[in-house]
Amino acid sequence: MTSLHTTRGRRRRLAVAAAAAGLFATLLSAGPAVATPDPGDAPAVEKTVSEQAQAEARAAIRSGEIPGQDEIVHSENITHLANIPKDALKGTNSDLAFQGKYAFAGNYDGFRIFDISNPRAPRTVAQVLCPGSQNDVSVSGDLLFLSTDSSRSDDSCASTSQPATEKSSWEGIKVFDISDKRSPRYVAAVETACGSHTNTIVPERRNVYVYVSSYAPSAAYPDCQPPHDGISIVKVPRKAPQKAAVIDFPVLFPGSGPDGGGNPGAPTNPGVSKTTGCHDLTVLPSKDLAAGACMGDGILFDIKDPERPRVIDQVQDNVNFAFWHSATFNQKANKVVFTDELGGGGAPTCNAEVGPKRGANGIYDIVGKGDKRKLVFRSYYKIPRHQADTENCVAHNGSLIPVKGKDLMVQAWYQGGVSVWDFTDSSRPKEIGYFERGPISTGTLVGGGSWSAYYYNGYVYSNDMAKGFDVLRIDDKRTDAAKRVRLDELNVQTQPDYFDRD
Repeated sequence: MTSLHTTRGRRRRLAVAAAAAGLFATLLSAGPAVATPDPGDAPAVEKTVSEQAQAEARAAIRSGEIPGQDEIVHSENITHLANIPKDALKGTNSDLAFQGKYAFAGNYDGFRIFDISNPRAPRTVAQVLCPGSQNDVSVSGDLLFLSTDSSRSDDSCASTSQPATEKSSWEGIKVFDISDKRSPRYVAAVETACGSHTNTIVPERRNVYVYVSSYAPSAAYPDCQPPHDGISIVKVPRKAPQKAAVIDFPVLFPGSGPDGGGNPGAPTNPGVSKTTGCHDLTVLPSKDLAAGACMGDGILFDIKDPERPRVIDQVQDNVNFAFWHSATFNQKANKVVFTDELGGGGAPTCNAEVGPKRGANGIYDIVGKGDKRKLVFRSYYKIPRHQADTENCVAHNGSLIPVKGKDLMVQAWYQGGVSVWDFTDSSRPKEIGYFERGPISTGTLVGGGSWSAYYYNGYVYSNDMAKGFDVLRIDDKRTDAAKRVRLDELNVQTQPDYFDRD
C-alpha cells in the first residue's frame, strides 16, 4: 500500500552522525580533488554507517520524519501510476530517451525499450544486452546512440572488462538501428578519447552530430592522455551510420599549462574537481546554444556551426560546487540550471551536515547579447526534505515541464526521489511537488534512487537505479498546461523549442 505524507518539514537531527561528518571531511578536504564518476562505474560497495546514524534513521522512521524502508510517499499533486522492476538487465539503471510511444532506458548492462502508449501499464518491447557503463542513451530517427565509459576488451556487445592501461582497450559510442523496436541492430562503433561518459546529439537532416563528454585522463592510459580539455565530435550519416567517425576534438579550455585552462582544482581550489573534460552537455538547437557542465567549470557556447562550437562564457563556483554535472536551459534561453554532483552520486548529501548550497542546483541568468552574453549566478535550489545517512542523494538529471511564462522543472535526486520545482524567479526557487521512497537500508549506505526524471507528453518517467522504471502523473494548475504539449521525440540533453516547432 502507498501511504501519502504531505506535510513533512523533516528538519531533523539525522545529519549530525559521526560517520557523515567523517565522510564529508573527506569529500571536502583540502587534499587533491578526484573526479568522482556516477555510481556503477565500479561494482557498488555497501558502506556500514555508524550505530548512531542507524539509530537516528530508525527513530526518524518511527516518528514519521522520513518514510519507512522502501515506503513510497509523495505530495498530493503526484500520483504513482506504475513501476516496472528490472528484468534481464540486472545492472544499474541510468538515463532515458523518448520517441513516439516508446521510452528507451539505459542500464549498465545494455538498454531496454518500453511501449508507453498506456502509461499505467508500460510493456517491455526489447532488452539489449551490451555491457559497458554508463550506457547513456540518445535517439534520433532510426538511430540510437549508446555511451560506453568503461574500458572493454573490444567494441562488441560480448566484450569483457579490460584495464585502460592496455592499448587494445575500447571505449566510445555505439550506434544501433532501431527501425524495428523489437529487434535493435548494432551497426557501428566509434572509439573516443577517454570513452563516452555521456552523449548529446545535434540532429540535422542528413547527419547526426554526437557531442561526446568524457574526463579523467591519465598518462598511463594510451587512449586517454592529458590534457583532455575538450569534447569529441562524432559525425553520423543517417543513411550510412557505419561511416560514423570522429571529425574533431575542439578545445573548450585553452591554456598554456599541461592541463589546459580549466579549473585547476586543489590545492588552488580545495574540494573542487580539476577540469579534465566535461561530464555533460545540453544543446538548445533552436537558439544555437549549448551549456556544458565540465567538472570544475560551467560554460556557455555557440553551436551555430555544430562542427565548430565556440565558448562564449566560463564560470566557476569554488565555494559550493564540487563537480559540475549537468545543465538545463529554460524555454526563453535566458537561464541555465547547473547541477553539482557532490560525492559522485554515491554519498548522503541531503542533510543538515552538508546544508542547502552544496550538492544542489545553481541557477544562472544569461545576460547580454551575442558573444557578450554572460552567466550570472542568482541562487541555489536543493530539495527541502532531509534524507537518512544511508541514502545517496544529490542533484541529478531532470527536464523542463513546458508551461508558457513559467520555468518549471522535474528532477531526479537519487534516493531523495523526484522533485518538481519552480525557478520562474531565479532568486527564489521553490518546490511544488515530490515523490520518493524510504531508504533501501537503515544500516548501510546502498546506492539507489532516481537517476533520471523527465517530463514527456503529460507524464513523468523516472529510471530508478535499483527499483526500476516508474511512471508518475502530476495534477496541478501550475503544470496542467504542459499536458497539451506533445513531442515526437525527446532527448533531454537536446532540448526542444516546446512552443515554436515546425
